[in-house]
Amino acid sequence: MGWFKRLMGIEAPNSGTDSKWVANPIPAAVGPLGLASGKELRFDSTLKLLLDGNTSVVIPDAQQIWSTGIVDLGQSNWLTRCYMNDEDYWLQVHTSGDVAGQVESVILFNYLSYVTLNSEAELRRLAGPQSLIGLPTYTHDGVEYSREWGTEEGQTELVALSERVSNPDESYSIEHRSMLYARETGLTDRREFLLFSVEEDAEGAISLSTSLGISLYTTDLNTF
Repeated sequence: MGWFKRLMGIEAPNSGTDSKWVANPIPAAVGPLGLASGKELRFDSTLKLLLDGNTSVVIPDAQQIWSTGIVDLGQSNWLTRCYMNDEDYWLQVHTSGDVAGQVESVILFNYLSYVTLNSEAELRRLAGPQSLIGLPTYTHDGVEYSREWGTEEGQTELVALSERVSNPDESYSIEHRSMLYARETGLTDRREFLLFSVEEDAEGAISLSTSLGISLYTTDLNTF
């Protein structure tokens, strides 16, 4: 078991065939809202004006979806994550019932940073006990966000998520340890989110990603 798995409490994988890679990936199925690899995603033209001054999230022009990830949250709840050809943007859809079931929420994320972690000490400093991630509040660029996960008065553990990602070339898994923060924007049903995720990719590389997101209505976007 590597240092990342030891520190984050992840069990060592079962011996035998490596489950992270699939030689012949299954063609991407169409997910919620018609989302799938190769589809074009377009946002309502009025969104930029509506959100101006209320969030730092950038609404992009039309984007093509390169890969899709599925996270099984249990109890018939799912996250579908769509990663764009423009790697600055990704979309998350929470559904219940099944992957393409009832849409519970839609969030557009902008990547703020992506840092490769090369040691246990670096992980502890940036996302572990020596960091501010997991505390009840977190301040980013002078804006305060409240923790969405965990009820501890002090620092809480990051949440484990396992994601299966597919694109036209391959399929693989990513293990996440994540923490989500949020704040009200003053707009109806539009919250701003700050997501931290320590990720181990299919090749064993460890990284810390930081994303800023905004709630969307299903009517804010269309797929083609």
